[in-house]
Amino acid sequence: MRIAIDAMGGDHAPSLIVKGALEAASEMPDVRLLLVGDTDQIKTHLGAQVPPNIEIVHADDVIGPDDEPVKAVRRKKSSSMVMAGQMVREGKAEAMLSAGNTGALMTTGLLVVGRLEGIERPALVSMLPTMDDVGVLALDLGANMDAKPEHLLQYSIMGSIYRAKMNGLDKPRVGLLNVGTEAMKGNELTKAAFDLLETAPIHFIGNVEARDVLLRSCDVLVCDGFAGNIMLKAMEGTAGTLFKTLRDVFSSSLLSKLAAAVVMPKLRLLRKKMDYNEHGGAPLLGINGLVFKCHGSSDVKAVKNTVRQAKLAIESNLVASIAAEISRK
Repeated sequence: MRIAIDAMGGDHAPSLIVKGALEAASEMPDVRLLLVGDTDQIKTHLGAQVPPNIEIVHADDVIGPDDEPVKAVRRKKSSSMVMAGQMVREGKAEAMLSAGNTGALMTTGLLVVGRLEGIERPALVSMLPTMDDVGVLALDLGANMDAKPEHLLQYSIMGSIYRAKMNGLDKPRVGLLNVGTEAMKGNELTKAAFDLLETAPIHFIGNVEARDVLLRSCDVLVCDGFAGNIMLKAMEGTAGTLFKTLRDVFSSSLLSKLAAAVVMPKLRLLRKKMDYNEHGGAPLLGINGLVFKCHGSSDVKAVKNTVRQAKLAIESNLVASIAAEISRK
């Protein structure tokens, strides 16, 4: 099984991307990792002893964080990100991952790898942490700022398949992000989507409010990319502010420092639960191949966990399962 890694994308590329690949190669010897990028730079971080399941694929160019996505993908054919996508399209790799420009990776998924037949809009997916450690799969979180009710229907089907295949959940509960739990709440989009989801081949439980998401009121949370991205950024900001406030409080006096020594193990567990590096990357569902988006600041652990995610998706025949279900609609 082959996984292409954009070694040049992300805030800490290629250093931490390559180091993450090295750890993944060591822990998963049955996976062949194809590091796509500048050969000389990659070799600098690989070291002298290169594992037999790591291969370098040279790429002359890089798509930067400030590049306009569509133009960059169309003009930089020899960039590490586009070449990794091309490898998936041509069957030279079963999956790809990148911590680079999010918009460019979406465009690579659409224009290079290609959409699944029957899917109108792919969705960016992420696992949100919950208090019981099971998590909520949310989609779409920013691939599409505008959506139609039919798109939310497709998101619900893809999300249900993902949780069944990747997490082993039987009949995952699907909720629709809304401003209230009543059936008639929301805007025109959510009202129309509610009617479609009620008759869909999923376990639809109705509307879900954002305040209940981290309590795992559902297993799959469906929303348009605009609302989903705002919710995600609000959660990230709240978590960051909370931990900063706690750090300030516990360092304000000798007594509080003593108290911090007592509660620190629990706080570390909480921080780990909220850490995106623990959950790996965000898959782009609806693409005719496996494309994973790592956080721009991904560290070694995040890269390794995303490789593990991709491996499981390959083993679970995730793309084929989604294609089969969508073709029946």
